Amino acid sequence: MNNNNNEELGILIGVAKPDQVTFESKRPVSIGEYVILNYGKGKVLGLVESSSISSDALGNGIRNYEEAHESKIVASENRRDKSFKGHVRILGYLDELKRCKAILPALPPEPGTEVYEASAQDLTAIFAPAGDEWIRIGTLLRNTEVDARVNVDKIVSRHLAVLAMTGMGKSNLVSLLAKEIARINGTMVVFDYHDDYSTLDMGNNNSNLMDARINPRLLSADKLAEVIEIQENASNQMHVLRVAFTEEVKQRKGDDFWDALINAVAAAGADKAYREAAAKVVDKIDDARRKFHNILDPGMSDPLALVKNGKINVINLVELTERQANIAVSFYLEELLDDRKKATRQKKGHVKSPPMFPAPVLVVIEEAHVFIPRDEDTDTKYFASKVAREGRKFGLGLVIVSQRPRGIDANILSQMGSLAVMRMIQQDDQAHVSAASEALSRDLIDQLTSLNPGEAIFAGQWVNLPTFVKVDEVKERKIGGDQKAVEEWSRLAAMKQVAKESSESYVPSGYIHDG
Repeated sequence: MNNNNNEELGILIGVAKPDQVTFESKRPVSIGEYVILNYGKGKVLGLVESSSISSDALGNGIRNYEEAHESKIVASENRRDKSFKGHVRILGYLDELKRCKAILPALPPEPGTEVYEASAQDLTAIFAPAGDEWIRIGTLLRNTEVDARVNVDKIVSRHLAVLAMTGMGKSNLVSLLAKEIARINGTMVVFDYHDDYSTLDMGNNNSNLMDARINPRLLSADKLAEVIEIQENASNQMHVLRVAFTEEVKQRKGDDFWDALINAVAAAGADKAYREAAAKVVDKIDDARRKFHNILDPGMSDPLALVKNGKINVINLVELTERQANIAVSFYLEELLDDRKKATRQKKGHVKSPPMFPAPVLVVIEEAHVFIPRDEDTDTKYFASKVAREGRKFGLGLVIVSQRPRGIDANILSQMGSLAVMRMIQQDDQAHVSAASEALSRDLIDQLTSLNPGEAIFAGQWVNLPTFVKVDEVKERKIGGDQKAVEEWSRLAAMKQVAKESSESYVPSGYIHDG
């Protein structure tokens, strides 16, 4: 039977609710399949959130193998033995969903209502809308002929969290977003904590790779103390640095800055009570100057000036310690937010000097549980929270990426308007995501353990409906996966053997001892 090109799949049974129904299916149904029901004011779309197969003959009452074997034969000869059930979440009237509106029927469908497979045409209208703001990310997981697209405007204005255990495709999804945003000439800043994106080919010179730099002259005394690794409880050393780090010292550039700072610290140590502390601060400055000469640059004007409009800016943090990376990320976040505020005020005629970034910017923070932890206050957490709250008004979007959602600050996570959630086994992670987001139902959360690498559930404002997606693979990515140790060791051994044979070829016959 058919209902306007929709193939019949089953019939509603049991107790039906306005938002949840159960049906008996002709065949096994997969989680993530979309179905059509016709009742109320028209066609209604539903999502299969769980499914089951049961057998009357092979029920839980089987007591031994012989009984199971005999029951298997009985079950195979009885067409009525198997039961295929699907539990469906009602998503709304189909025609309204095509107009990006989710309107639920007021009444539940009656038991006996027929259930149909959703057609590719219907699903395309909902999950692959036309418009420049919609970019392709992959296909529907159970309907691979239908594109899955996401709304970039919503990512920038309402933020996004990418959450999954290691190896499930978080970096691949971020790479795919970067490639698509590069294609439409967007501006993106990726804080690359593990050097995952430096080899990503954006095409047409659309990427801007840069090492994170910190200009110590632009920092406060407390932040400078963190950068040069003065302990928080070293109160005398902190006092000396605060006294020495004067505006006059900050005016010096390059090596003159370091020399002036050391001289000022030494002068602060003239006080006998701080002599020992001053000597230790001088040592800290010398160490930092030597160890981090490629990161700490008092000669540069403004690190933000190196970030380019219309590019995918990848800021490499791999050489920074965790504390230094934290300071660097917080610095960029603060400066970007201030600049975007300036751009907004300029449109209203309140600012005369032009902003660096006249158009919206999307920022990606990898390892979000490190930079915006749940139980610790960090500089990045403070400014990420401000971006999460205020970024929508000023065109500064935030993407947080983590394999430990339970370690992320719940307040910031709850402000991520969109979610891409992949395989997640830890119940603590599932509970934290469920508590922080209204976009994912408990049934969807329960399905996270069944997802394979590259498969995800998209929910929130960047999609019209909760969507099971097979994410496209970015094949240009050269790193980010597991190391192939056996292959590398074999290659190294082969090179050694070639080198040995080459060197032996220069030794006259009879001089090589074969022992």
